[in-house]
Amino acid sequence: MNSKTQELHITIQHIPTCPEHSVGRRRLLQMAMGLGVLSMSGSWRLASAQQRAMPTPDQILGPFYPVQKPVDGGNDFTRLQGRAAAQGEIIYVMGRVQNMQGEPVREAQLEIWQANAVGRYMHPTDRNPAPLDPNFEGYGIVRTDSEGRYRFKTVKPGSYPVSADYTRPPHIHFDVQGKFNRLVTQMYFPDEPLNDKDFLLQQSWAKDRLLAKVLPPTAQDEPQSRLVVWDIVLIQG
Repeated sequence: MNSKTQELHITIQHIPTCPEHSVGRRRLLQMAMGLGVLSMSGSWRLASAQQRAMPTPDQILGPFYPVQKPVDGGNDFTRLQGRAAAQGEIIYVMGRVQNMQGEPVREAQLEIWQANAVGRYMHPTDRNPAPLDPNFEGYGIVRTDSEGRYRFKTVKPGSYPVSADYTRPPHIHFDVQGKFNRLVTQMYFPDEPLNDKDFLLQQSWAKDRLLAKVLPPTAQDEPQSRLVVWDIVLIQG
């Protein structure tokens, strides 16, 4: 392994996928391409930076990370034990967690939180006047299967005001913990008018990778529900 190859290997091996880290993934990819490595020995091979899956961009944790986490568990966020169904449009969010080589990340933990259908978080500091939904807590944890796949049922979150001239578009927060990397990010919905005005989305170095695909439901799902497909890429997994 020559010195440039060794440098790239060490760089990728030790940079976590986490927004609090001082070195961003954009810088990581620039370093990789700048080294001009065309191949590597052993199991680590890189034909070109463009042929590798691009990592999912970081986003901030946000102010409404749950203070008290619900304990109901499961991958259906629309039903709390002993209560009625949550209000709002039912969506099934699903996708695959993989590394930059396209390999599935098995048993990755996805911690998920979001606003309810009218844009209110169940958080003590959320001053949005929109009502809480007593049947929706907006939090859950799911894990990927042997193929790196995840799936959960929830309601589409509403937009909410941040200030007089700034309203956040619908989005869902993810904290993904793989074997080597942690990724804190947000998933957005396509074709939302507020997307183009959202500072957090627009300042991302790969904002298109934060947009999910929305598809019609399968025959097994509620006719009025939607499938929201979003794949997540970690650097190592």
